[in-house]
Amino acid sequence: MESFPLSPNGKLDRKSLPAPDDEAYVRRGYEAPVGEMEETVAGVFAEVLGVERVGRNDSFFELGGHSLMAMRVLSRLRSAKLRIDVRDLFSYPVVQDLAARIPFLELALLPAIEPVKEHQDLPLSFAQQRLWFLSQMEGVSEAYHMPAALRLSGTLNQAALRFALDRIVARHEVLRTRFVVVEGEPVQRIDAAEAGFRLEHRDLSGVPDREERLSVLVVEEARAGFDLEHGPLVRGCLVRLGEQEHALLVTMHHIISDGWSIGILVKEFGALYAASCAQQADPLPELSIQYGDYAHWQRQWLGGEALEQQAGYWGRTLSGSPTLLSLPSDYRRPAQQSYEGSRVSLELDLDLTERLKALSQRHGTTLFMTVLSGFAVLLSRLSGEQDIVIGTPVANRTQRETEELIGFFVNMLALRMDFTGQPTVSELLRRVRETSIEAQAHQELPFEQVVERIKPSRSQAHSPIFQVMFAWQNNEVADLELPGLRLSGLESESSVAKFDLTLDLSETDDGIVGSLEYATSLFKSETVERYGRYLVRLLEAMTRGEDERVSQLPMLPAEEREQLLVGWNATEVAYPSETTVHGLFESQVEASPEATAVVFEEERVSYGELNRRANRLAHELVALGVRPDDRVAICVERSVAMVVALLA
Repeated sequence: MESFPLSPNGKLDRKSLPAPDDEAYVRRGYEAPVGEMEETVAGVFAEVLGVERVGRNDSFFELGGHSLMAMRVLSRLRSAKLRIDVRDLFSYPVVQDLAARIPFLELALLPAIEPVKEHQDLPLSFAQQRLWFLSQMEGVSEAYHMPAALRLSGTLNQAALRFALDRIVARHEVLRTRFVVVEGEPVQRIDAAEAGFRLEHRDLSGVPDREERLSVLVVEEARAGFDLEHGPLVRGCLVRLGEQEHALLVTMHHIISDGWSIGILVKEFGALYAASCAQQADPLPELSIQYGDYAHWQRQWLGGEALEQQAGYWGRTLSGSPTLLSLPSDYRRPAQQSYEGSRVSLELDLDLTERLKALSQRHGTTLFMTVLSGFAVLLSRLSGEQDIVIGTPVANRTQRETEELIGFFVNMLALRMDFTGQPTVSELLRRVRETSIEAQAHQELPFEQVVERIKPSRSQAHSPIFQVMFAWQNNEVADLELPGLRLSGLESESSVAKFDLTLDLSETDDGIVGSLEYATSLFKSETVERYGRYLVRLLEAMTRGEDERVSQLPMLPAEEREQLLVGWNATEVAYPSETTVHGLFESQVEASPEATAVVFEEERVSYGELNRRANRLAHELVALGVRPDDRVAICVERSVAMVVALLA
């Protein structure tokens, strides 16, 4: 190509690029797979990666594979009754090596998910059960709303819109599920397919300040509560802004959906809307199972040996892990977690992204693992801890039948990071790689069951096991295209935070972008912005010094380092050098005896009271025979008593 196609805003227009040929993907000379096993593995790699052919010498990760794609590879190979888990794929990413390994693997295959024969009240999945319980607490449910807002410019076919939304609700039982209590336990109750999608209509076309009103409406729709017992748990609002201008607001409760589900919703809505506009039949194939079947299967499967095997791993891994990660915060932690939050944006430019990719390739890690390592360094350096736990979500769709379902499948993995022994960047990457792969190999056990097994100290002030999360957004969400319409997103400020701090990132054409979501009850925005800058510097340093100890990597900008080491330490002032320290103290006592002299936790002591306590102890020391210039050892915890002892 003589030049790259550009979008109107001057960025690379990837959609206008010609389709690359096979050689653009293959890192090594192409050699056709040999034998049935290699052909099967190569075929699965090609399907998941979206390339035409894969040779026997090609590596899954060098061709662009990542952790989420790895799980899709596993589900397809397992569907072919091949025994493999994620550790094998990371250890043997080359087609011929993995194919040679498969016959020797010993792995119990998951039983297939079968439809529940009789339509009945169904159990909640473990993830749903925990979210149902949390939603009973005041102020918590809003943190688990999933809002989306689109501006639709052009000729809108409202009949096609209604058909698409109604058909999706009919197609996915979970979207017409309510959660009712029967004999003290919540169950899933599914409404009839004819229930349809609840769509409210609003007309702002004649309102002078309609854009301001729309912004308010977007926030109101996102925050409006859901009734889990009576439903529905998905709702929409179609706002008319003009003859050729509309906005579609859709909000779901997390208990019936997740990030992967958004991709399914977008894909199916686009297909159904287009089919209706063209007066064609529903083009989507029937679903073989529903979410309720999965929940029933999960309860059955996790009732025996599988539970013990998975639980054993998490019990060993998290035994003795710290209860709370205490980061430097601006406010004292409230007695009850508030879930109020905000976020600041974060961006890693294309140059740094490419260097991080190169670092990942040298150490056999994914980009997720490498950035996770940098985030872990940040948290360790800020907290001063060498043992920290970070949560990360996984799609948890390890069986192919679940890939086309809307529902709450996502699971949380608790990744324990070990900084003992002053690891170098290379050593930390090795540790994080090993931890991540092992955790993914045991991802089927719901986090709720992990908590039950570990039995950590529980508190209403923070979440159990971990309080910081790292989310790598690599769910495949296709661009929504609707005939006759131009689509654009409507943004609204985030006002919730499920954890103390959440790093949320995704890779784009311009690098890595995302945000740091934070609890406003703990942090100010400027503090979190500063943490974001620290992370960028640490990642930059990692790419330049693989043999450096992570505790020595530069983290502070030059001006902040100067302020900490020089500016704030420039405390020299003139004082009467012929006077003793205790003499200066007594002068202050005479000048302001009621002023606060010492603060420790909840205790505040005035100069007068501190002087009286010190004098009492001094007289006691004299009575014990202490004379001027004698040395007196002090063994005391950091407290008011320590100051009293020093003065005495």
